[in-house]
Amino acid sequence: MSDDELMAVIEAVRAKARARTPNGNLGLDGVEACDLMPLVHARDSAEAKVAAIGTVNPRPPGWKNSLAQAAKRLIARALDWHIREQVEFNRAAMACVQATLDALTETNRSLAALVSHYRSLREIYQSEIAELRGEIQAEITETRDVRRHWAEWRPAFEERRTASEIHLLRSLSELQAAYQHRLTVLKQEYHEALRHQHGEFTGILEHKLTEVQRRLWDDLEQIRGEYEKLIYTELRALRQKSTAAQTTAPAAPPFQAEIDWLRFADVFRGPEERIREGQKKHAAKFAGALHEVLDIGCGRGEFLEAAREAGVNARGIDASEECVALCRGKGLEAERADLFEYLERLPDRCLGGSHCAQVIEHLPPERVPAMVRLVSAKLHPGALAVFETPNPECLAIFATHFYIDPTHTRPVPAPLLRFYLEEAGFGNIEVERLEPAVESIPALGDLPASVREALFGGLDYAMSARKL
Repeated sequence: MSDDELMAVIEAVRAKARARTPNGNLGLDGVEACDLMPLVHARDSAEAKVAAIGTVNPRPPGWKNSLAQAAKRLIARALDWHIREQVEFNRAAMACVQATLDALTETNRSLAALVSHYRSLREIYQSEIAELRGEIQAEITETRDVRRHWAEWRPAFEERRTASEIHLLRSLSELQAAYQHRLTVLKQEYHEALRHQHGEFTGILEHKLTEVQRRLWDDLEQIRGEYEKLIYTELRALRQKSTAAQTTAPAAPPFQAEIDWLRFADVFRGPEERIREGQKKHAAKFAGALHEVLDIGCGRGEFLEAAREAGVNARGIDASEECVALCRGKGLEAERADLFEYLERLPDRCLGGSHCAQVIEHLPPERVPAMVRLVSAKLHPGALAVFETPNPECLAIFATHFYIDPTHTRPVPAPLLRFYLEEAGFGNIEVERLEPAVESIPALGDLPASVREALFGGLDYAMSARKL
């Protein structure tokens, strides 16, 4: 590229720059770039003058011009030593001017960059200010609206505030009342729980005291039984030492009338159902027996049936073949045997209990203690023995029931039977009166209660005892 072309390009660039920023305006009011063109023109003129030093002004061609030019060049060479420093100064001054132009150009560029950055920041700030102005305007509008409507809102606000205060006070009052009610209920529940706990404690304490008393009485009964056993054993040993051993003479066979004894029992003893119902309470006493229970004189088997229902292992003996056949027909264990012979054949302490109902009044009086001793010898220690027989303390028994049975020999009073049992080594003896006479003889109800109880009590009695 030639110098002319280069200068043309530079001039075009300068024209564009001038068009973008006419008169040096950088696009910001009050801020203009420095106009360097006068300085550039002055520099160019100075450079031209500096470049012309040592040259000769051209003249029209000819011999005169040639002579003049040669003279001028000769004089310029002669004066070169004199103007050299001036030339160097001029060149240094031009370099300084050029540096100034470059610095001013860079300054204009920096100003342009600053103005551009400022304009971008101003645009951002103007947008944000516009948003803030919109928000402030909205707030101002809302505030004006609130201020304009405050006169209308204030009465309603005051009314709502008053209503809220009333509601709050009412709620506080209700909460206070509920709190007091709840406090009262809790206090009542606390006192009720305290009374309940006290009642439970008292009940448990009474139960424990009763249990302790029961255990104490059980221990006392056991001690009493052991002492009774020891006393009766010693007394029997003393009596046996004073008399020689005697063999009991065999008893005469009991009297047997030629009558239908099963029908006799139905008529005078009563239906089987009623007798079985009465025997259930005796059978219940044998619950838990470790060995077999023997029913002496089982008759129609009422006790054996009650024992089977109670889960008690029992068997019976009777002198009547008809009664034994009737029991076996019911699926009961029974056999025909004489009670003395049967008991003598049994091993000692093999029975878990014995039941003897309406039998001992049929025996001769002297045979009753022997029968009691046999029963005692065959019972296991602690086993229960129950004897049921007509009650001679009831006078009505002699006027009606006792002598109806032709095989009755003599009634056995309860104190006498108790004596026999104590002699045979029994303890814990209890007596229960059965079949009140007033039930079968209603006329006895007209007597005073004390007389009726003393002379006309139970027609029968049951005596139970434990083998010591």
